[in-house]
Amino acid sequence: MKYINDLDLIGKRVFIRCDFNVPLDENGNITDDNRIKQVLTTIEYAIDNKAKVILASHLGRPKGKKNPKYSLSPVAKRLSTLLKRDVEFVDDCIGNKVLSRVEALKNGDVLLLENLRFYEGEEKNSQEFAQELKKLFDIYINDAFGVCHRKHASVHALVKISDIAAGGFLLKRELEYFDKVLNSTEKPFVAVIGGAKVSGKLECLINLIDKADKIIIGGAQAFTFLKALGYEVGKSLVEDDLTDTALEIIEKAKKSSVKFYLPVDFVCADSIDDTLNYETKTYQEIPKDKMGLDIGEASCALFKEVLQDAKTIVWNGPMGVFEVDAFANGTKKIAKAIGESRALSVVGGGDTAEAVQKVGESSNMSYISTGGGASLELLEGKSLPAIEALKEKE
Repeated sequence: MKYINDLDLIGKRVFIRCDFNVPLDENGNITDDNRIKQVLTTIEYAIDNKAKVILASHLGRPKGKKNPKYSLSPVAKRLSTLLKRDVEFVDDCIGNKVLSRVEALKNGDVLLLENLRFYEGEEKNSQEFAQELKKLFDIYINDAFGVCHRKHASVHALVKISDIAAGGFLLKRELEYFDKVLNSTEKPFVAVIGGAKVSGKLECLINLIDKADKIIIGGAQAFTFLKALGYEVGKSLVEDDLTDTALEIIEKAKKSSVKFYLPVDFVCADSIDDTLNYETKTYQEIPKDKMGLDIGEASCALFKEVLQDAKTIVWNGPMGVFEVDAFANGTKKIAKAIGESRALSVVGGGDTAEAVQKVGESSNMSYISTGGGASLELLEGKSLPAIEALKEKE
């Protein structure tokens, strides 16, 4: 697959598909600009190589309608600050007005288009919408890893009709790090899989059994495994229809000589709102009227020991309801243990990235992915539609 540094950009109109889907507060202010910062190297490279830079992204879920709440205007302002240059903004992404603004660009200029999802054609992978976008550029660059698992027009249909298409530096980093962990010869390889539901991680777990030496299970999904093994789990979140599958996963791990670790204790409470009367119980003692909301100290100690000799670690999914301080300790302890290890550590995006940032361990990880769904699909062993489309352009 080609990347931006393989191309001659001088004087060319270079369309860079970014992922500027950043969180905004109620006043429209950006509360976390990490996704913007991650793509700066690609944008700066295009500027330095005298390209006419056209940036495009989605933001939120406007459902194919123009909605000021989801405007990318705040992103243009933040980009201007980060790049230390004016970033123009146009309140549309296709049409004559946009074309005239693109034609006025000089080498090194940067123009940000309005939200791609203001048009239904984006999420419908519309050929017509892709053709309209194609009028704007000479060279297409995908640096939006977070949407590469989607068949959306700006990352799929558009790539197929582009004359020249390549990846950006962020995309390259993401693919290289996941390739390193999934094909690692540095053993032991430990997979830490948390989150609420087994159903969301099922294919990921099955794929990792063939690659990992040890698998640590955390989060509410642990209760589906415990119930499958015959234990009382109280009011904890359980997927009853997946208990047989949970047993099959445990059996597959055993047959593959993969060590499979479940939590040995939990922080239990009446509900997620009960942040004063929680108590720690072993996995054999969860009360019928309570629910597990975090892993306990004994589980943290066990998992820390499991991680101690790891040479490669991949982590996807928090250990508990980390958004609530009373139930964030398990996630914090595991983040610290991974951060302190000497292993190559790759953190899946979404909630896990947010959790790592919240507990202040971001700088101690080898790599934190910008894509939740996309990173999970790579861990499942799947190919990403947007990446496959780029490879076809080789």
